[in-house]
Amino acid sequence: MNVIDLTQKLIACPSVTPKDAGAQVLLAATLEKLGFECHHLQFGEVPNLFARLGTGGPHLCYAGHTDVVPPGPEGEWTFGPFNPQVKDGILYGRGASDMKGSIAAFTAGVAAYLEKNRKPKGSISLLITGDEEGPDNLDGTVRVLEWMKENGHVPDVALVGEPTNPSELGQEIKIGRRGSLTGTITVKGKQGHVAYQKLANNPLPRLVKLLDTLASHKFDEGNEFFDATNLEITTIDVGNTASNIIPGSGRAVFNVRFNDRWSAKTLEAKINEILKTVSGDYTLEARSGSDSFITQPGAWTGTVQKAVADITGKTARYTTSGGTSDARFITKYCPVVEFGGVNATIHQIDENAKVGDLESLTKIYTRILELYFGG
Repeated sequence: MNVIDLTQKLIACPSVTPKDAGAQVLLAATLEKLGFECHHLQFGEVPNLFARLGTGGPHLCYAGHTDVVPPGPEGEWTFGPFNPQVKDGILYGRGASDMKGSIAAFTAGVAAYLEKNRKPKGSISLLITGDEEGPDNLDGTVRVLEWMKENGHVPDVALVGEPTNPSELGQEIKIGRRGSLTGTITVKGKQGHVAYQKLANNPLPRLVKLLDTLASHKFDEGNEFFDATNLEITTIDVGNTASNIIPGSGRAVFNVRFNDRWSAKTLEAKINEILKTVSGDYTLEARSGSDSFITQPGAWTGTVQKAVADITGKTARYTTSGGTSDARFITKYCPVVEFGGVNATIHQIDENAKVGDLESLTKIYTRILELYFGG
């Protein structure tokens, strides 16, 4: 199976969340030829695909997504976002790196493995969602995992094919991810004329002091696998269009990426503790899409690391950096690690992947199957 050909066919499907545009149908047809039993699972508007080869254990599940982010101004693309082209050894197109190239590489890797091992000693499955790039992720991997549990498909280990390498293949394996908490602070006062300040109550000095105290707080030092918890103020909004009016309220939003020292609940409590050292006259609304998680180094992480080393000659570092991924849902069911291509151009105009990287990634996935199942 040619990984570049399959990647191009997948890219040609304009599957911007939540539309699939035929990507999962194409993938299912390819997997069925390899002997997989495919289940198309529609939850709400979201198309999902679960495919499994074999019925026994051990069970290795590859997880990924066929949906992509919007292309932006299509005229700025060299070849067009959904018109995949290879030039000078580089494949261009939306999803080349994030992450249709990885899905194609795993599929081609399975095909290469099956050429030498017709019946794997266990099961191989793919959990493919069309909702990873969406804002809520409620009808994608979460719902498929629930269906898998109800139908006896919970895997022993999982591999997420998100692009994990900053600049070249073999640099990093994600064994966890930081948690994410978004908070909104609102401070109320009394609107009035700036020349009659005694008749008003300006909330902004209090808001500024609250934000300064929060932004300068050092939450922790980090640890072996996690960076220090980091808070960033993302917006301050007053909505004041006049320079001679004291506003009646001020609002600020911040985001915290936190390590395994905290949960969303304990972090929210700490933030309130910090804010109250300045003033108790505020409201805080906090919401979290995920807690941090980690797959402790062991047999499964070592298998992936060895496969990467066997093909690239590099010892990939275990990291937890970057944003969130669907691995945060899978970790509740089994040990999960992430390894895919290079993420240097993801979500950009002219997103691309080196042909050689996709071919090497295919070999890495084949090697993971050999190490895990034998062969």
